[in-house]
Amino acid sequence: MKLEDLVTQFSSTTQNQKKAIFSTLFIVGNRLQTLFDNHIPKISLKQFMLLSIVRQSKEQLTFTKLGTILGCSRQNIKKLADVLVKKNFITIQQSPNDTRAMCICPTEKVNDYFQNDFLEYQEELKYLFGVYTEKEIETLFILLSKLYSGIDNLEKRIADKKNKIV
Repeated sequence: MKLEDLVTQFSSTTQNQKKAIFSTLFIVGNRLQTLFDNHIPKISLKQFMLLSIVRQSKEQLTFTKLGTILGCSRQNIKKLADVLVKKNFITIQQSPNDTRAMCICPTEKVNDYFQNDFLEYQEELKYLFGVYTEKEIETLFILLSKLYSGIDNLEKRIADKKNKIV
């Protein structure tokens, strides 16, 4: 089966398009992760995303907060952090706001990585987005940003259903 066949098959109705969009999000995520993990040395895509968020944040972020931002559990963040500590990309420190919580702090190696090693891969993003016009990029950004609201709606619905059962 070819991708074009699937696109044609799922383009007939809004319901089919929703199914195709959902499937596409999963497939695109897997393809990007495979590309990144096989091509970029030193860290995985998940480790990269964690470092990117930590590096951009103006405040120290706890494992729980990072899990919320990245859409995974606190335990998953802890596993990623443990690997990054061993690679000297981060340190783990007690939160200044909550003595029970731990925060991830970037080391100088993170800035060095983003300013040197990762520069060539940032260039390659041009190829990923080279198929879009500037207007399409803007539209895609807006629509993907709006998808977060849809996810919030779904999480609320599932929580409400769970609370009714309990």
